Amino acid sequence: MRKAREAWFEAQPDLDPDRLVFLDETAAATNMARRYGRAPRGERCRIAVPQGHYKTTTVTAALRSTGLVATALFDGATNGQRFRSYVTDTLVPVLKRGDTVILDNLPSHKMA
Repeated sequence: MRKAREAWFEAQPDLDPDRLVFLDETAAATNMARRYGRAPRGERCRIAVPQGHYKTTTVTAALRSTGLVATALFDGATNGQRFRSYVTDTLVPVLKRGDTVILDNLPSHKMA
């Protein structure tokens, strides 16, 4: 693993930035509302918050030097099956020969 990592670092200057595709996910949940806040003296701090119907939405996208590509929106969290579906149905069609896809080590990325 160490040799592979060192080879990756040594090869980075030779990579064409226009051929790099960075892949990442982000999520938001309806229960992420702030629980505390500030208001002018004598006024209440109010915010609308859903009551008991919490929902998570995940956005997965690939970023090139030209902007976002292969954007997908999922209800719920990313799991291995959803990630594999995203790669085959959304990401692969926008890739070109010679592209390098870079992603983090999220457990759902590590399916057999």
